[in-house]
Amino acid sequence: MHRFANPARFLRIAGRVRPVAGLIAILTLLPGLYFALLASPPDYQQGETVRIMYIHVPSAWLAMAGYSTLAVASAVALVWRHPVAELAARSAAPIGAAFTLLCLVTGSLWGKPMWGTWWVWDARLTSVLVLFFLYLGYMALADAFDDPERGGRAAGLLAVVGAVNVPIIKFSVDWWNTLHQPASVMKLGGPSIHPDMLLPLALMAVGFSALFAWLLLRNIESALLERKLRMAELAGLDLAR
Repeated sequence: MHRFANPARFLRIAGRVRPVAGLIAILTLLPGLYFALLASPPDYQQGETVRIMYIHVPSAWLAMAGYSTLAVASAVALVWRHPVAELAARSAAPIGAAFTLLCLVTGSLWGKPMWGTWWVWDARLTSVLVLFFLYLGYMALADAFDDPERGGRAAGLLAVVGAVNVPIIKFSVDWWNTLHQPASVMKLGGPSIHPDMLLPLALMAVGFSALFAWLLLRNIESALLERKLRMAELAGLDLAR
């Protein structure tokens, strides 16, 4: 793990991985959107409304995966003072927050025709809303101090403690009686969803994951280059004095 603490080495690896992630995102999202919006059949109960699922479900997965990335990177930064890990946590936060917001918005659009309301204080919906606030809290706390190191530590502690919400989101439909449907893809015994719907859902999930990886690496690269530029400017000021 300490190998990746070297920014130059990380940039070389990211420079190879990011184009691959971008290519995978393009090659999966384009056919995924085609199958999701045009080629897949309507649901026998939900009709055409089911097409929201192909955006909502992958965005929900990425909302949880993004926070897991944020929490793990924060823990590594807190324990080992890993410089790239802290940048990874800060870079993952806005991306994960965007996927969480997309999940909430599409869930409301899906819930209106299915439940007759835009929002209910359901266990799954409420825990995802808490996740969104955790993202916002992390970003606000990270920039709340004049000392970036103190802000990073405080935000990192929040991220690690808030990680308990991820399994609550995952198992909320099993632990409580909720309106939200139970898992139909990632469950014991295999998926219960029809293959004609599983294919576009899988393509969208892979595409969203690759897009997340591309955005995360781009953000980390930008943060490293910005830090390098800032250090060069400070060194120039010291020489001028």
